[in-house]
Amino acid sequence: MSRRPWQKLAGGLWVASSFRPQPAGEPSPGRMKSSCVLLTALVALAAYYIYIPLPSSVSDPWKLMLLDATFRTAQQVSNLIHYLGLSHRLLALNFIIVSLSKKSAWSSAQVKVTDTDFDGVEVRVFEGSPKPGEPLRRSVVYIHGGGWALASAKIRYYDELCAAVAEELNAVVVSIEYRLVPKVYFPAQINDVVRATKYFLQPEVLHKYSVDPDRIGISGDSAGGNLAAALGQQISQDANLKNKLKVQALIYPVLQALDFNTPSYQQNVNSPILPRYVMVKYWVDYLKGNYDFVEAMTVNNHTSLDVEEAVALRARLNWTALLPPSVTKNYKPVVQTTGNARIIQEIPQLLDARSAPLIADQKVLQHLPKTYILTCEHDVLRDDGLMYAKRLESAGVEVTLDHFEDGFHGCMIFTSWPTNFSVGIRTRNSYIKWLDQNL
Repeated sequence: MSRRPWQKLAGGLWVASSFRPQPAGEPSPGRMKSSCVLLTALVALAAYYIYIPLPSSVSDPWKLMLLDATFRTAQQVSNLIHYLGLSHRLLALNFIIVSLSKKSAWSSAQVKVTDTDFDGVEVRVFEGSPKPGEPLRRSVVYIHGGGWALASAKIRYYDELCAAVAEELNAVVVSIEYRLVPKVYFPAQINDVVRATKYFLQPEVLHKYSVDPDRIGISGDSAGGNLAAALGQQISQDANLKNKLKVQALIYPVLQALDFNTPSYQQNVNSPILPRYVMVKYWVDYLKGNYDFVEAMTVNNHTSLDVEEAVALRARLNWTALLPPSVTKNYKPVVQTTGNARIIQEIPQLLDARSAPLIADQKVLQHLPKTYILTCEHDVLRDDGLMYAKRLESAGVEVTLDHFEDGFHGCMIFTSWPTNFSVGIRTRNSYIKWLDQNL
């Protein structure tokens, strides 16, 4: 039997020489292994949460996954706050969005920025420098997106967009800070933008800002595109307004709530940023409806054949006739024989052209100005824009349809780090170029 050498440690303790005391502060191998396992599990969990299958054609897919995960996290936090009774989920979500990106009215040598109000409606005004020899400037009234409930004219995404338009066009941009759900509901938002725009169109106000009354356009994205389209229809029909609009530019606008199964809704049902169920909930919130209706609306039970009020209007957005075969592909219309007539009875605003400009009468559409519509392939709202373009063309309106195959909903405002997308920069440049050439 071999004898093991012994050695005496401090304090008089004898131990076998093969024993090595653990140096102070050095983690044990077992603890290191546990930490590695835990870290690996956390990374795998994060990857599982962030990863969503995306088409290969979408712009910057991994960056989009991270953006979508961030937005989903903010939504889940706001849902928890709502569940705990601390605040309404939309108020909580908007607080997070605005707090992380609010920007003060900061002027530069190229653009003067001021916060004011037009007839009681808050606005942020961006004044570009006039061109030499042109004392009067072009102007754009801009309406931000956010599901009628989120964002602000004062967050950096819209501040940067409007400042870029003002600078590159030497224009005056009026960005409207309309009131939001749940503090107000339809039609308060459209009333705000109409009131602010009519105030701006007064001769004395245009004179104050050195704006050419013959070179004024309106524009907006997403829900802001919806409000801009409704605004355009109201302005064009107002016989009391001397100054009319020269152009309207609608960026991936939401234009109808009668069919949530158009080809783009079917194709992009779970697309990032704006999946179908989120869009339907925005509609229910905007029109102060019941959340119990959401599931029924996603399968078009609110516009079934037994709901007489909706049948005639659905003919105005018959996508089998309004969309080309390259878009309809093998998708089939979802038309229920029997549905839930109670939805339209309780939310009749679904059939109001002020909320759904796509269903406006043809006589209204024919008075609209030259129109630009930007659509994105990976967006549930793609077909809303395509159908509106077709209806406007049929009414004799000159339309430019600008479609981006790698675009996703909301992309145009994401142009600066860390949310800088290549398609965001291209869509913004294309949009500004069209305004420069047509306004």
